Amino acid sequence: MEAKPIPIRWNRALSIYASEPFLRYAGDQYGWLGGFAQGVELRCILPYTIVEKAFIRMVRFRVETIATQGELSLCEERMFLNAAMGYFRSIGADLVIPASTNTIFRTVPEGAIAAPYGSYIVDLTEAEETRWNRLHSKHRNAVRNARKNGVQIKSGNEYIDTAYEMARSTLRRSQMPFLSADSFKRLFDALSENIGVFIAEHRGVLQGCAVIPYSDDSAYYLYGGSAAKPVPGAMNLLHWEAMRHFSEVGTKRYDFVGTRIAPEKGSKQEGLKMFKERFGGALFRGYMWKYPIRKWKYELYQLGVLRLRGGDIVDLERHKMKDYKGPEESLVEACQGA
Repeated sequence: MEAKPIPIRWNRALSIYASEPFLRYAGDQYGWLGGFAQGVELRCILPYTIVEKAFIRMVRFRVETIATQGELSLCEERMFLNAAMGYFRSIGADLVIPASTNTIFRTVPEGAIAAPYGSYIVDLTEAEETRWNRLHSKHRNAVRNARKNGVQIKSGNEYIDTAYEMARSTLRRSQMPFLSADSFKRLFDALSENIGVFIAEHRGVLQGCAVIPYSDDSAYYLYGGSAAKPVPGAMNLLHWEAMRHFSEVGTKRYDFVGTRIAPEKGSKQEGLKMFKERFGGALFRGYMWKYPIRKWKYELYQLGVLRLRGGDIVDLERHKMKDYKGPEESLVEACQGA
């Protein structure tokens, strides 16, 4: 399997995160890598961005490997990712940092540092009645009660500023940073008609919000926020109505964007996992990973991220690998001799 750059030819059947406007927004450099079998048959594509901080060039993926012709085997994908690491080395990249949390890989290149990760994804091609029946009974009751109590869901780009302030204040309560207002606006400018804003109101008081980039392939719950004490069921209703909307416009999947595997009992992460799980989506299980291309620059990155945040998502979750049974359990045997 060979990895080499190819022209960006995005269409709505692909993830919005593979589109050139988004990649241009997200990175200092960007592009698509193609995976070629026997050097001629395009088997997959991998969009990427390169972010430069000081003198360190960091590759970051915004969506996982995309098969172009039928199913891509785990062995093929592993060989492609191995080749991709060689390509990035050849263009002077220093390391691959963990992908954005919507990006769950089925496998990783040899030499990568990996951690288990997943995401709950709702199939929007199913009938609405089927999706409703898949909701956990507590979520169905929460949606009904929110409607009964007068919670209203509104959508439109006129709520951009409202959503920004609520998302920022929500993260601030958890002492977490958020995008600058300028970066948030540039995201909307980049994605134009392919990003939705939803808010929940009760008697004119804002209860919650969701910012959701989308294409025909998937809608992604990218950013969200809620009041300190929202009306019960407001966020449940917001997501349910968002899913109804995206199903109506032809989007195939609603991605809740990342969940930790086996979070600690009673933790905030377990609560978030349960909230997403109860919308009836399937848990796609895979990996987050990073890769040292130039070891000394990777070590500088590690030192910086440990001091700033106590480690990145891979550092925080990699201890779970010893007990994890992920999609590539039998990959080593399957790829022997390939």
